[in-house]
Order: sequence, then C-alpha cells, then structure tokens
Amino acid sequence: MQLGFIGLGRMGGNMVRRLLQGGHQIVAYDRSPEATKEAERLGAVATSSMEEMVANLTPPRSVWVMVPSGKPTAEMITQLAALLAPGDTVIDGGNSYYKDDAVRAAELKKKQLHYVDAGTSGGIWGLKLGYCLMVGGEREVCARHEPIFRTLAPENGYGYMGGHGAGHYVKMIHNGIEYGMMQAYAEGFELMHKSDFKLNLPAIAQLWMQGSVVRSWLLELAADALKKDPGLDRIAGYVEDSGEGRWTLLDALDKDVPATILTQSLFTRFRSRQEESFTEKMLAALRNEFGGHAVKTK
Repeated sequence: MQLGFIGLGRMGGNMVRRLLQGGHQIVAYDRSPEATKEAERLGAVATSSMEEMVANLTPPRSVWVMVPSGKPTAEMITQLAALLAPGDTVIDGGNSYYKDDAVRAAELKKKQLHYVDAGTSGGIWGLKLGYCLMVGGEREVCARHEPIFRTLAPENGYGYMGGHGAGHYVKMIHNGIEYGMMQAYAEGFELMHKSDFKLNLPAIAQLWMQGSVVRSWLLELAADALKKDPGLDRIAGYVEDSGEGRWTLLDALDKDVPATILTQSLFTRFRSRQEESFTEKMLAALRNEFGGHAVKTK
C-alpha cells in the first residue's frame, strides 16, 4: 500500500523502516534533511516539502502524521489539509488529546477529508516487536488501511476501538495504567535498594520474569536498565510526563472515578522535577514549631 509519512524521528523513522520491510511504498517527509535521506536510503521516496510529498502520492491519498502532540500536530494537519483533495485520509499516530480528535475530524470533513486517530504504543522497540495500535474513526476508512496497521502491529496487536477519538482515548488510559505500574516497580526496587541484605537487583528483576505474577515487559526493561547500571548512578531522578497521565486524571475527575494510584504516580513525577521542595521544607518547619522536632539547616 502507498502511504505518505510525515515525521521521521525515533518513532516515525522506525515505523517507516518496518513498513518498508513489509513491502509498502512510503513517500517520506521530515523537516530534517538528514532524516529524510536516511528514509531514502532504506527505500522510501524522499521529498523536501509537503507539497512534493502530496504530489508523489496517487489519489485517494493517505498520510500518516507522526510529530509531537499539541501545536506541532495541529499545525501540520492544517497545512496538510490545504494540500489534499476530497477522499484523502489523514492518520494521526501521535499522542493527541482524544477530545481534539472529534473537532479535527469535523473540520476535515468540511473538506471531504477522512481522519483516523491511531494510538500507538511500542516506543523504540516497535521496529523489532511491532506497535500496538488502537484505532478510531470511520470503520470503513480504518478497514481500508488495515494493511498498514497489520504490518506495523505484531500478531493480534491492532484493534478498531470505535469512532473519532476512541483510539487516542484508549491509548490515553493505557498510558495512565503505565504510570501506575512504573511507580509500583520504582517503589519496590527502592525498598530493596535500601535493604540491609545487599540484594542483587538485576538478578531479582530477572528472577521475577520467570513465572512471577508481577512479570511484565516493563520488568524486563527494568532488568536491562539495572544490568547496565545497578545503582542507577548515571541517571538523574527527573521524570517528565508527555500529557496522557494528566488527561487520564481529568477523565477520572469527569467520571468520579477514584484513580488514586494514577494521581499519586503523576504527582510523584512533578515532585521529581523540584531540586528542593518547598512543601517538604514547610512540613519540616511545622514539625519543628509544634513539637520541637529537629530540622536540618543549610
């Protein structure tokens, strides 16, 4: 199948590589000439502008957008829509907010363009293992693009979720769950790290992969990270979030769901970005004021 592809970063570049390996014809564009040249080396048709990319596609065209969510995605789709023709399809494979999908789909429909939201999970390992795809949009439009989805995904790793926004909604919840799982592993390994038993954390992570009820791919990745750096001495405890955890928390508030684990794991990430927490300084000061408890001073 022929597909235009915009965004050749860590995710997008590997996705293009996997699609080419699957026999698809990819017409690639990225603002980075180096990334475009790499795609060309792999077998894609390289273009230097969106206009050139669209001109190299046979109608009805399909274009996958894989750029950072938010303003970059919105601007890219607006520019792309001005170049496409009725019957063409835009696929957003990034982490867009699901409520934006319905608005975007309605705007594109005015131009008789189709829109598909494809929640994509797999990270840098997707090239080898495949990408789990959660897809939303018009069912017949999604079905028409199944050759693309099935090449990107591992066996049974692609699913149609429902109408516009459903794909990104399910991916959002997926990432919220991921936050909680990561937090649980992190806290458990800290307890063992501080244990008097001088435990071999890489070996324990590997052990837990053998039939344990807590085994998972995340645990496997934890084992790999600990093997390379057992004390994690080369890593700063600064944890970003890319938005989906916040959106999942907002969804929980809207639905009156007590998402306590997600809330705590998200706020822990916020805490990790503070060199010194005023909250904790205030806690120490209050303990000193009411009980005369000792405080550490600078």
